[in-house]
Amino acid sequence: MTNKDIAKVFKLCSQLMELYNENPFRTKAMASASFRIDKLPFAASQSDLETLSEQPNIGKSTAEKIMQVVTTGTFPDLDKLIAKTPEGILEMMKIKGLGPKKIQIIWRDLEIESVGELYYACNENRLIEAKGFGLKTQEDIKKAIEFSIANQGWFLYARVMPSAMEVIQGLEKSLPLAPISFTGDYRRKVEVLQQVEIIIAAEASTVHEAIKALDFEFDINKENHKIKFNDQNGFPFEIIISSTADFAKDLLLTTGSQEHISDLKTIGEIKALDAEEEIYKSLGLEYIEPELREGGKEIELAKQNKLPHLISYADLKGSLHNHSTYSDGVHSLKDMATYCKEELGLEYLGICDHSKTAVYANGLQIDRLEEQWAEIDVLNEKLAPFKIFKGIESDILSDGSLDYADEILSKFDFVVASIHSNLKMDQEKATNRIIKAVENPYTTILGHPTGRLLLSRSGYPLVFKKVIDACAANKVVIEINANPLRLDLDWRWHQYALEKGVLLSINPDAHRKEGFLDMEYGVYVARKGGLSKNECLNAFSLDQIEEYFKTKKVK
Repeated sequence: MTNKDIAKVFKLCSQLMELYNENPFRTKAMASASFRIDKLPFAASQSDLETLSEQPNIGKSTAEKIMQVVTTGTFPDLDKLIAKTPEGILEMMKIKGLGPKKIQIIWRDLEIESVGELYYACNENRLIEAKGFGLKTQEDIKKAIEFSIANQGWFLYARVMPSAMEVIQGLEKSLPLAPISFTGDYRRKVEVLQQVEIIIAAEASTVHEAIKALDFEFDINKENHKIKFNDQNGFPFEIIISSTADFAKDLLLTTGSQEHISDLKTIGEIKALDAEEEIYKSLGLEYIEPELREGGKEIELAKQNKLPHLISYADLKGSLHNHSTYSDGVHSLKDMATYCKEELGLEYLGICDHSKTAVYANGLQIDRLEEQWAEIDVLNEKLAPFKIFKGIESDILSDGSLDYADEILSKFDFVVASIHSNLKMDQEKATNRIIKAVENPYTTILGHPTGRLLLSRSGYPLVFKKVIDACAANKVVIEINANPLRLDLDWRWHQYALEKGVLLSINPDAHRKEGFLDMEYGVYVARKGGLSKNECLNAFSLDQIEEYFKTKKVK
């Protein structure tokens, strides 16, 4: 159980306390505990009562509740609140934009007790007359419900991955001689998926016994040789049974998207050969990596032997766009830099704490910027040849300007320009806002371009070609934000950007040391987009990126 998981339990308790108008001081303390737990610099689940009690603003009472959550997933105060709350009201708590006060009105005044009833009420305009609502709020709630419904049964790749590895390792242990592989969406590294597919070449009875050993309930479909089950985390798995002779062919057929397989079949027969490489070769094609098999231009490129040499995690030389305790990070600048150098073996770190407009994130005013720069100079002497670059995540304001004067922006080594507010502009305004920020001569990287949160919030509407064209014209790098909730820029736009000569940068947006590891997920989607290391900014060596930043500033 991660700190974020534990923090969510405390947050739910604070929301229910507010829903029932409990003591405001106790309610605020519970919300504060949620925040503090999320920011703990170590895994609470691996700690003990004494250590937790000693943490600032935690205390023994909260520490005891943390230990209860780690053991049981809850604590008595929360259980009492949940027991008296209708299930439908608890579901409403998950809808973005609906806080306890609004849910109070929906429940008590409008007598609505389920998400379905709420959606129906939105369609009948019942919310617009309620206190604190109105047409715009009603439409926002309706869209949030529609978004939630559309994403039911979908899971983040990053969230599923640990479970997927555990299951396949268990099967490999039981079937040491059988060919086994991930396949389907999971093998193609699709960012959200509905199930994990695994293909096994073995007798059906042997596979059944191996799955029984995993101790999950499963269903067998004898007609299509597939077995379905959910693991202990509720993630759905599908096992496809093949034979040794057909394994490579079945792996290829089950890996590619429908479009990819359909395009292959127009070329010729997909034969049962010893390896996928041989099958592609028999069709006159260069081997196509699984991530690229989406039905785009990959087959045409494979015919011409022009497929990109896809980037790997080992190609990354540094990490850009990261936060420290100077703004809303968990670990100090020194800790972040030391981790990058000693644990990850990187050559450089770009620190990009939040800018002054981000008051909610302790954004840096000028005096604190100078304090950070002074510390960076000292650390660079101690850590050399490793280098910390002086960056900033500067807020893009509503009119497209950045929130520091040019004389301040000119002092940074590089600037990540990002939107964090006013996310509901129409397409034209949102596009023009970003283009103006891109045209700022001090903008180096466009951060998380759409602002999307996978399975939670769709990105703001943009005319992507115009934004990418502006980045090309102004030599601005586009970020692939590697946070598993973002993975933004979407891989479907990577090729257009690369064709226009735009560099991409796989940035973790790390707020703690462990956050750097998210670059792995960024690499996965970068590979789906066809990114090579020479087209990735943070695959540049230290010398190369220093020269790049200097040249950009001169221009």
